[in-house]
Amino acid sequence: MVLNDIEKLLEKYDLGETTLQEEQALRTYFSENEAPEHLKSYGLMFQYFEQTKQEHATKEVPLKPKKSNVYKWISVAAAAVLMFGLYISQPEPVKTELSQLSQEEQELYYKTIEALDLVSNQLNKGKQQLVVLDVMASSYNEGIEKVSMLDEFSQTTNKIFKTETN
Repeated sequence: MVLNDIEKLLEKYDLGETTLQEEQALRTYFSENEAPEHLKSYGLMFQYFEQTKQEHATKEVPLKPKKSNVYKWISVAAAAVLMFGLYISQPEPVKTELSQLSQEEQELYYKTIEALDLVSNQLNKGKQQLVVLDVMASSYNEGIEKVSMLDEFSQTTNKIFKTETN
């Protein structure tokens, strides 16, 4: 083959556009001929491909994996420990009515209710003050929309009167 044809085939090969016949032609060229200096890397590459075709694995690969029962026993033990832990940690029955509580527990209950009510009132006051900010934000957004409408109006009038202001 002519060197120009080989170079064209190598360009196609680099782009992944060669056919099997063209790749075979490249292999035979580089195996039979001494490659020019600028194509030495391709010659080495095709020689490597030919050498690796000749290689065969000599080590046998076992097809059946060794079965291990260790993982089965670990999973059974983990399930048993989990079930035992759930059985041991049964919570005490919760007192559901206020009359079942002691005097001290009832006082604590009422103080807790009072504290939560105070926190709720303070949060509601803060929420009312935030409503003012929401009103201001909506007014601000309306103002921005009106300013953008003025900008559009200005651009339109400039087009009508053919005045350019930069």
